[in-house]
Amino acid sequence: MNSTAPHEPRLNLFADPVAARALKHFASASRTLIDDSRLPSTVQDLVMLRASQINGCGYCTDAHSKDLTHAGQSAVRVHLVAAWRESTVFSDAERAALDLTEHGTRVADAAGGVPDEVWARAAAHYDEGQLAALVLVISLINASNRMGVINRTPGGDYVPGQFG
Repeated sequence: MNSTAPHEPRLNLFADPVAARALKHFASASRTLIDDSRLPSTVQDLVMLRASQINGCGYCTDAHSKDLTHAGQSAVRVHLVAAWRESTVFSDAERAALDLTEHGTRVADAAGGVPDEVWARAAAHYDEGQLAALVLVISLINASNRMGVINRTPGGDYVPGQFG
């Protein structure tokens, strides 16, 4: 049994050529959404931060909070993502995206999946292309979070822009 300290990843996912190739495609899908979708990058990072907080992924929480700060978001907004429902610093569109994120992240906890009213609130602020991007961002970050948590990838060392 390979036991590692909580601050060390269990394995280097890039060391295996098949895993490295799969991760390259995974990163490419994420990059496409960041570069080519009309979903605002701030919304994408808010969504990725909130899902990462819910899933307890230290690496992703670190990365997306730093990306938001690096993009000029205030410390208040970054810190209040975890308590967005009780905050006044998010727009109605951002709140709808965060609500969809929470429901989409916690699908195992809610029989019936994402309620129609949650979807309707998001659809009131985003067009079909943006909604498609939002669904994909939520899905990809949840998969990333699971990889990070399973592998015990620690947070703390991420530097904005380190992956290009």
